Amino acid sequence: MSHHPTIAIVGSGPIGATYARKLLEGLPHARVVMFEAGPQLTERPGESVRNIQDPDAKARAREMSQGPQAGDLRESLGIPSATVVEGMFTARQGTHLFDFGGEGSAHAPTFAAAAGATNVGGQGSHWTCATPAPAFSEKIPFISDAEWEDLIGEARNLLHVQDAAFADSAVGAAIRSLLAEEFADELPEGYGVSTLPVSGDPQPDGSMRWGGTDFVLGPLIDSSSPLSERFELRNLTLVRRIDRDGDTVTGVTVEDLRTREIGSVAADVVVVAADAFRSPQLLWASGIRPAALGRYLTEHPVVITTVALDAEKMSRFATEDQLDAELAQRAKHAADPVAAVNRIPFSEPRHPFSLQVMYSENTPFPLPEDSPFVGNRWGFVNMGNGLRKRPRVEDGLTFTDDELDYRGFPNFTVDYELTDAELSEIEAATADLRRVGETLGVFVAEPRLMPNGSSLHYMGTMRMGEVDDGTSVADPYSRVWGVDGLVVGGNALIPTANAMNPTLMSVAIAVRGARKVIEELSADDAESTPIESTA
Repeated sequence: MSHHPTIAIVGSGPIGATYARKLLEGLPHARVVMFEAGPQLTERPGESVRNIQDPDAKARAREMSQGPQAGDLRESLGIPSATVVEGMFTARQGTHLFDFGGEGSAHAPTFAAAAGATNVGGQGSHWTCATPAPAFSEKIPFISDAEWEDLIGEARNLLHVQDAAFADSAVGAAIRSLLAEEFADELPEGYGVSTLPVSGDPQPDGSMRWGGTDFVLGPLIDSSSPLSERFELRNLTLVRRIDRDGDTVTGVTVEDLRTREIGSVAADVVVVAADAFRSPQLLWASGIRPAALGRYLTEHPVVITTVALDAEKMSRFATEDQLDAELAQRAKHAADPVAAVNRIPFSEPRHPFSLQVMYSENTPFPLPEDSPFVGNRWGFVNMGNGLRKRPRVEDGLTFTDDELDYRGFPNFTVDYELTDAELSEIEAATADLRRVGETLGVFVAEPRLMPNGSSLHYMGTMRMGEVDDGTSVADPYSRVWGVDGLVVGGNALIPTANAMNPTLMSVAIAVRGARKVIEELSADDAESTPIESTA
């Protein structure tokens, strides 16, 4: 092993960024090269597009993510623009469908809403910034509670997690009070109504600078930091293969999408942290094919609705003057339409869903002109219950070497089905959401189940396991079974059925994996360093 190891990272989202930062902080002589197939959207690499104030610039940044190349080379595979509320489950701008129906499209008739983002920062440039932590059966059983709390704490620091975002919103507080009246006695201590933890930095003017992958990269993209001298980010560079010598990784083969030149980069460790579809696809294309690769696909079935807040109910806990003051403050930040986000977290057995309640002055869709709720003074809440999908080997990706996708990789078909276990919880979650809506106001959209794949929270396709028994791809430290020097990262590693937004959990898993890489490379370095004679 080299005294100055090189680590190649595939993917520039929050997980790849976590590995890059932790490895450079922990290995003083290491070099990290990060590869991203998409373009850079913002001047600061990986910044959230939610922070872009100009609507046209924001739309352009999202459009650039909707395919594997930028500019004239970009393939327009994106979901058409729509009127959405940023932070709601329907906010899908900036992504492109995997099953887009054209030549080279994936095949996902039962998971047709599956989409990804191709850009520097990955989904970390487009996400809702929600950062709840897993609880109860959502947690990984072979990681102790004490270690888990430490890992989650580190992940929270990397993502700048705020527990009290919008806590000063009088309207948000009134919503919490109404929900607490209805639900508090039924929920376990510590899992009641609260503000939703989010990634962001509150600003002096009352706005929020939303978290992106740039938060995690931190000093790596700060030219004044010594760490930046050992970090290289190559955008518009597609990793085509993980190179090996027998069962040991030696580097990656890459294609410069500007010039179409193919080259190789030697590496002591390769970290694959693209997404839950393209990461296992790269392993398959590289001849690395564990039995569980691509299988055990899960996501979060989501039931959503929109409710007009009732003036009489809200006035019990917030005054008209407070509402006026809040609306005046909100008018200063019109580019960021979410004014407060509350939640009831997942807990067992009473509340096996993750409820998010987003307050906004507007609906995520145009109301009919004759609707009595047009211009509703107290505004609206856009709500959703995220649910669990039980991992099954039957759900997942099937790759074929006989058909190539639009990038020239082995194409895949997605098999996915909601079982009686999910359907039962969907029914319960719908009833729960209706109860929440009736507590707050009047429905302007009936509770409904979103199409499969709508959550964008895809998990399990490179799941980690305690033993190499064919039901997992990676060991408890995210190392691919049987391949030295290959580490995988992302939501795809999560082996449990869970209901909450998975980013914080995946960053915590990545912190654990990075610590193990540091431990191993440091041990190799110590063993290979000659002991100087003291004679």
